[in-house]
Amino acid sequence: MRLSTLTTLGGTFLGAAALSIIAASLSARVIEESSITGVARVLETDGIDWAEVDANGLQVFVYGTAPSEADRFRALSLAGQVVDAARVIDELNVNDSSDIEAPQFSVEILRNEDRISLIGLVPTSFDREPLVQTLEALADDPEDVSDLMESANFPAPESWGPAMRFAGFALADLPRAKISVNAERIAIEAMAETAEDRDRIAAKLDSAAPDGIELVLDLEAPRPVISPFALRFTISEDSAELETCAADTEAARASIVNAARLAGASADTDCTIALGVPSPDWGTAGAEAIAALAEIGGGSVTFSNADIALVAAEGTDPARFDRVVGALEGDLPESFVLDAVLPETPDEDAAPLEFVATRSPEGQVALRGLIDNEVTRTAIDGFARAAFSSNSIQVGARVSDNLPDGWRARVLAGLEALSRLDNGAAIVTPDRISVRGDTGNKDASAEIASLLSEKLGTDQFEIDVTYVEKLDPSLGIPTPEECVAQIDDIIGERKISFEPGAATFDATARDILDDIAELLKLCGDIPLEIQGHTDSQGREVMNQQLSQERAQAVLIALAERRVLTSAYRAVGYGEEDPIADNDTEAGREANRRIEFTLIEPDPVPEEETTLESVEAAPQDGAQEESGDGTDEAGE
Repeated sequence: MRLSTLTTLGGTFLGAAALSIIAASLSARVIEESSITGVARVLETDGIDWAEVDANGLQVFVYGTAPSEADRFRALSLAGQVVDAARVIDELNVNDSSDIEAPQFSVEILRNEDRISLIGLVPTSFDREPLVQTLEALADDPEDVSDLMESANFPAPESWGPAMRFAGFALADLPRAKISVNAERIAIEAMAETAEDRDRIAAKLDSAAPDGIELVLDLEAPRPVISPFALRFTISEDSAELETCAADTEAARASIVNAARLAGASADTDCTIALGVPSPDWGTAGAEAIAALAEIGGGSVTFSNADIALVAAEGTDPARFDRVVGALEGDLPESFVLDAVLPETPDEDAAPLEFVATRSPEGQVALRGLIDNEVTRTAIDGFARAAFSSNSIQVGARVSDNLPDGWRARVLAGLEALSRLDNGAAIVTPDRISVRGDTGNKDASAEIASLLSEKLGTDQFEIDVTYVEKLDPSLGIPTPEECVAQIDDIIGERKISFEPGAATFDATARDILDDIAELLKLCGDIPLEIQGHTDSQGREVMNQQLSQERAQAVLIALAERRVLTSAYRAVGYGEEDPIADNDTEAGREANRRIEFTLIEPDPVPEEETTLESVEAAPQDGAQEESGDGTDEAGE
């Protein structure tokens, strides 16, 4: 009886406990669901869609990534309004500010002489003070520099600093300019004093522009003044060319260029807009004269101000010549004067009369051919020494009595034309002066045409001049000698060093090789010898081999840096050429070195003139003189 009662009581208590547990569990679940629903609803109502809610008993968890610290605090505050704030568990992260996209940093620098202003947005980390100080140095009064730049606290792009430094560097040469800068692009609009300044500044900025940044240049220069105002168009058997062209307006240029292209000139033919035109009808006259020459079929037409010289090709039909020239004379504006010439067919049996002047790339000047008297010999020798600034003048000419009047003037004009070239030849004959060669002056052809037109009037001349970029002094390209000297300056107290006994560069060599490579890219394809030298320790054969391997390693390193090395050679000299005492450690260190030297050109043979090829042996009366330095002409 007692056992049954106890069993009943125990079962009752167990049942009550189970029911209590179930009730508590259901109550907790109801509370959790209620808390989750309430907090989620208030967050959603407030537009917070980046946070989520969960619960564990009475604890309410809010988790997610808040855009900012303020957004995080707002979410927790809203959750604390629904449930007890002590029950809210903060599981929120805050978005890293560095993940927010930075604004587009850009600055516009405006300069009008001494007044300079800076407008734009820059990173807070950018130290603007050095730039402002640089610009203040360009102005007479620091107050004339206006810093109107705003800043934003975002990381600066990697190229921002170099771009802004380059902008300050560029402004030094541009008294009137607008420079727009961002991390990827620098655009410069400016006015230069002259066309030469424009080309020089453009070359300087191109070579100094930071890597990886686009440079856009819009540099203008005042129109040049050309006197005499010149135009020259030629038609030969295989080509037609507008050798020299000046125009006063865009319409005149278009008229002349279109006429030249219709007459066979290339599509890239152009004409310089300049001041000094002798007549407002210049474009009309030029186009009509070019069209007339094309109808004749060959020859040249040359304008020197209002004077026009038209020389037909040899063998032109006289009837056609007369018809075309007559029509041209009637069509030309009244201010222009036409002198038309139909050359006679030369006597092929007669020996040619000519004077030839040549100028080699090394500066040697040779004068050969015919002169009219000894006075002319003295005159051309003195003129050549003054014009070419050289003592390497060779005068080999003979006196002839068969030369036409004015021969000396023609010879001197040919020499003056040749002095405008870096190398080439001028050939003077009774009816023609031919000038050909290379130059670093883009306007040399026009200048020579104006010179010969002014000095010789309507005489016929031919110009075949090639512009060679590396000869252009306005581009700042150093001469081969200057390149070697600048390499020595770059190395200075430093050395291109290697691991002991090996041809492997040490850690200090990279920067030196980078600097040398940048210079050699500017120098172009120059003949260069890279020499390797060692001290006298070790076997002589091993030293020579090591020096060769090291010189070759330098050559390969430069090629890897995109230097044109086709004209280079690597030579190891081992221990045979010491520059210091090998008995001391300092001397041995000095002897272990890499040197750069120019490869000397082979002697240039003298160019044989037509006259010399006709004469098998010198004739009586032939004379030859040599100026100073003749014995060293081959150096």
